[in-house]
Amino acid sequence: MSSAVVATSIFGAFMVGTVGLGLLAMRGRGGGGGGLAEWSVGGRSLGAVFIWVLMAGEGYTSFSYLGAAGWGYNYGAPVLYVVAYMSCGYAVGYVVGPMLWAYARKHELVGITDMVAHRYGRKWVGALVAVLASVFLLPYIQLQITGMGVVVSTISYGAISLNWAYFIGFAVTVGFVVVSGLRGSAWVSVLKDALVILTLAFLAVYVPLHYFGGYEPFLERVVAEKAEWLTFPGHGESGFGQWWFITTSFLNSLTVVIFPTTVAGYLGARSADGLRRNAMWLPAYNVLLFVPMLLGIAALFVVPGLTGADSNLALFKLVVDSLPAWLVGVVGVAAALSSIVPMAVFMLVIGTMWGRSVLGLVPRWQGREKAASQVVVVVAGALALVLTYTAPNTLVRLSLISYEGMAQLLPMLLLGLLWRKLTLAGALSGLVVGVGVVCALVFTGNDPVWGTNAGIVALALNLLVALGVSYGGPRERDERPDSEVLARG
Repeated sequence: MSSAVVATSIFGAFMVGTVGLGLLAMRGRGGGGGGLAEWSVGGRSLGAVFIWVLMAGEGYTSFSYLGAAGWGYNYGAPVLYVVAYMSCGYAVGYVVGPMLWAYARKHELVGITDMVAHRYGRKWVGALVAVLASVFLLPYIQLQITGMGVVVSTISYGAISLNWAYFIGFAVTVGFVVVSGLRGSAWVSVLKDALVILTLAFLAVYVPLHYFGGYEPFLERVVAEKAEWLTFPGHGESGFGQWWFITTSFLNSLTVVIFPTTVAGYLGARSADGLRRNAMWLPAYNVLLFVPMLLGIAALFVVPGLTGADSNLALFKLVVDSLPAWLVGVVGVAAALSSIVPMAVFMLVIGTMWGRSVLGLVPRWQGREKAASQVVVVVAGALALVLTYTAPNTLVRLSLISYEGMAQLLPMLLLGLLWRKLTLAGALSGLVVGVGVVCALVFTGNDPVWGTNAGIVALALNLLVALGVSYGGPRERDERPDSEVLARG
């Protein structure tokens, strides 16, 4: 039996099992019945373990296997920003997560669009944020589809084409998320995390021993021959120096706590204490991120000369060239599930935002928010799939501003929930300025700007405008008490 058949068979069996596991998650819950809250935030009843694997799954995506290894291969030290911002983000989430959970539970809200609509007393504000957030999130679906396609095509030794691999990723994800929602994603995360931990632990030991004879000769060779990769700004003229590292880690650690997928995890929790325990446990998972980063540097010696997008295959070049086919298949499944789980949650939150805050405003869809959200899930996934085939560069360009763009919602959401004097006019004015500045800087090639993350420059201007308009502009009349409008930690 050929290597391609063995690896592909293992992959296929696990994909069938993934769909089955996602559907099994709804057993005993009406077979997919229940309202929007049950589907979108797991009925607010997920325990600490499920929340841990779900949120860890969102943080460990196909980027961890492809991008992290690729950044390690191309630049070296700057890739550590991923570990830095996620660890700091969990610390911020220790405070912010329970606050958002309590606010949403009190007012029966299911996402950030609900929160801003309730805070400012305008449903159209929620619709506006839903549209803006979707623009920033859709590229992530496309990137997960692309990442899974690359993984599947590689581990099948080319037997499965990229186009078929893209479709498989879309079909498997939609197959369970439409029916089982967040709960299904949490169940699949258990399988995914088990495979990720096992495969990365194995590779962390196997690759240095197989190719270098152990860690000591490997690290000695890195220090002697690739010392540039061990300090900032890393290899080449990357522009990713110390100040970029600090500003990017700071910005992303704040942004990750309001990211719609993160908030979905918060709102799915059974209790605020569970979220606090989760915030303490999650940094331990980040240890795994060092493995693909290190293997990316190891690939410099084993498969030198990778350039452009091929550098993202650094880890899999090591795997495919040296491991038996069945083990290649298992590693590929772990990487594929690292695309499917976050892709499912991205689809879920886009569907929820539109079903609740956009289509929910249409009389025809009122009272049918869950059905509307499920339709949007399919449409959003299909749109990302079609653009992956026909115009991949369109979403790739949008992905450049995804995280920095989402950061511009920080004043409107977090500051707005804590400070009553922030007006709607101020929040909107700051948002327009922030998004405009970040788009201008990124699309003109000025990110980093003066060695600083462009998103934090835009956020600073966003905040200044929001405060200026709130203080200097007209007062808004809102008769609701603070306890109805503001969140409390």
